[in-house]
Amino acid sequence: MVRDLDRISLPESVIRKVSFLEIDFLNPPDFETLPKDIDGAFYLIHSMSQSIKNFTDLEAQAAKNFRDYMDVTNVQHVVYLSGIVNSEELSKHLESRKNVEEILAEGNYNYTVLRAGIIVGSGSASFEIIRDLSEKMPVMLAPKWALTKSQPIAIRNVMAFLSATIFDKSCYNKRYDIGGPDILTYKDMLLQYAEVRGLKRKIIPIPFMTSRLSAFWLFFVTAVSYKLAANLVDSMKVEVVGTANNLTEQFGIELIPYKKAIGMAFTKLEQNDVVSTWKDSLISGRLNKDVHEFVQVPKFGVYRDVQEQDIVSIDKVMDRIWSIGGETGWYYVTWIWNIRGFLDKLSGGIGIRRGRTNLHEIHAGDALDFWRVLLADKEKRRLLLYAEMKLPGEAWLEFSIKENLTLHQVATYRPKGVLGRWYWYLLMPIHFFIFKGMAKRIACVGIANKPESKS
Repeated sequence: MVRDLDRISLPESVIRKVSFLEIDFLNPPDFETLPKDIDGAFYLIHSMSQSIKNFTDLEAQAAKNFRDYMDVTNVQHVVYLSGIVNSEELSKHLESRKNVEEILAEGNYNYTVLRAGIIVGSGSASFEIIRDLSEKMPVMLAPKWALTKSQPIAIRNVMAFLSATIFDKSCYNKRYDIGGPDILTYKDMLLQYAEVRGLKRKIIPIPFMTSRLSAFWLFFVTAVSYKLAANLVDSMKVEVVGTANNLTEQFGIELIPYKKAIGMAFTKLEQNDVVSTWKDSLISGRLNKDVHEFVQVPKFGVYRDVQEQDIVSIDKVMDRIWSIGGETGWYYVTWIWNIRGFLDKLSGGIGIRRGRTNLHEIHAGDALDFWRVLLADKEKRRLLLYAEMKLPGEAWLEFSIKENLTLHQVATYRPKGVLGRWYWYLLMPIHFFIFKGMAKRIACVGIANKPESKS
């Protein structure tokens, strides 16, 4: 079950074998149209990056709607991936996880709860934070939560526990902690990550950094949103070490050490084999609505910058369009884009650190630096982006290739109020400079003595 069928970015070989249902469990399910012949379900929903104050209510709402739907199906078993909650004083995040456990336990089905701490793997928010901090900061002044103990677990082990427990009657109506073989502090995890990557890093814990300052620190240094950073910091102060059980022996699961899990995660990254990440969630940025509402770019009450360039090779230009952003950059004065991202971060926006999930593939719904992919249609040779940086208005950036071998690049801006109009006029010279140069660089592949521009 997914919230948006158009945002599925799995390989075609997988899609052919799977049936997908579109449903948002924050809304009451439509019992009449949804299937009843469900044998088992994994519950993997959370709302931690959507809100600081009311994510507990959102998670409870989703759990109740899911439970009500399961109660009218033939489901035999529900497995919930929760968080380790063996501390007397829980964070709001872990308290919410425990509350969801109780809600799901009230259903008319067998259930199993698997409680995990930090999950180590490409796409995990915790992994991405450790990666950002270790890669970017040779010396870190870390808050006192850097000495909090945790029991990280490799994502492959999590998958093994999930698939092993479903329909296993010995696990019915029980709760288990799952963790890797290492018990480490956050400082240990950062330094061991650096060791795997061949980096020299020094971490100096400081006792006077408040939770709010810690959240701002994570927000500016890493790619997480402030909402997610605040909720994570709240949890990082709580020790999450699992209670021993016999699941590994029962199912023959070999636990993967932390350093090996880091290496496996990088194998995925280097192969561009990350299926999804928390950053691609719509709630990780400004656009928290249905992306389809923004696919039709407005034509009235807007300002537009239109650039056209003759091209020779459609395939090569398409490859450049599909590789834009992230490590590739924006082909022309990328440093200005980086400055814009930094200013956005200063104002509480998402900045430019989200990058992209895959170097060469783009799918609708993906995060792309401080843009959101609304449409990525290779057959129609069209890529449409929506700006998620903070703006006094709304902005779209579209690339398309016409049949007459012309690259068509359009930046559209719909201002809000007087401030929005002043913003456009103030930056118009810079926008023209940037967009013209970008179009020329994208189109330059295969061009031989063609006119520079038709714009």
